[in-house]
Formats: sequence, C-alpha cells, structure tokens
Amino acid sequence: MKTENGFTLIELLVVMVIIGLLAGLILPNYMSARERARDAQRKSDLEQIQKALELYKMDQSPPTYPINNGPFKPVGVACNAPWQSAKGTIYMPKFPCDPQTGSVGWDYVLVSPRVAGDNLTYKLVACLENKSDPDAVVDTKLGVDCPNNVGIMRTEP
Repeated sequence: MKTENGFTLIELLVVMVIIGLLAGLILPNYMSARERARDAQRKSDLEQIQKALELYKMDQSPPTYPINNGPFKPVGVACNAPWQSAKGTIYMPKFPCDPQTGSVGWDYVLVSPRVAGDNLTYKLVACLENKSDPDAVVDTKLGVDCPNNVGIMRTEP
C-alpha cells in the first residue's frame, strides 16, 4: 500500500481562514497606533510652538504675540526651516510640519488675539485624528474646522 503525504483542501482552507481572521484583527490596531503616534507628535509640536511664542513675545517691544488667524507659519518660514527674527534670534530651529501630510489639511492654527483687543492672549490649535484621545476637544469649541471634528488647544501660560 502506498501512503501519500500532504494536506487536504479542507485543511488548507481552514488555515487560510485563520490567517485572514488574525490579519483582520491586527490591521485596525496597527492603524490606530499610527494615528495615536501622529497625535502625540502634534501635541509635542504645540508645546514647542508655545515655547517659541513666549520667546517671540519677550523679543517684542512692547511684548505681544504674532497676530494670525489661520494656518500658523511665521512669515517667511517653511516647514522644517528655522523661525528667527530679523536680528538673528532663533525662536525655533525647525518649525514643525504636520506628521501626516507634511503641510496641508492638518496645520497648526494660531488665533491671536484670543480675547479681542488683548495682544497678550492667543489660542493655538492642532487637529487630531484619534477621536477618543483624552485631551481631544470638540471642533465647535476650537473655532477651527478640523477634518475629524476633534483637536487640541493650548492658550498662553
């Protein structure tokens, strides 16, 4: 008698279904981990921009924050370029780009002045991807139109 070694078609199909199910469970977790990582980068960027805004304010006479009401990039500063004064004072060695797109759609937004007539107030906003982020604020409270309707906000210290 001759015996044949190998797998049956049913065994192969069962293994393929199991691999498909595992891949289906792992992929969404991987994608949300990437979103959380980009959001963590945005939060870090906001902290760095906030520190640079304080340096900028101290360099002005009288002290004031830059006035801007839209996507915030200091005048003449591109992504990853230094933000510095005409006198050479460096506020940020590398102005951050958004971690997802590099520039468009998820920009950092500076609303200054936050309180009308008070140049010592500002609101700095970044849109977030992860809607369940513990620091997330609903889009209507931000005053900025975010693609996912959630963001994070920082104000002057």
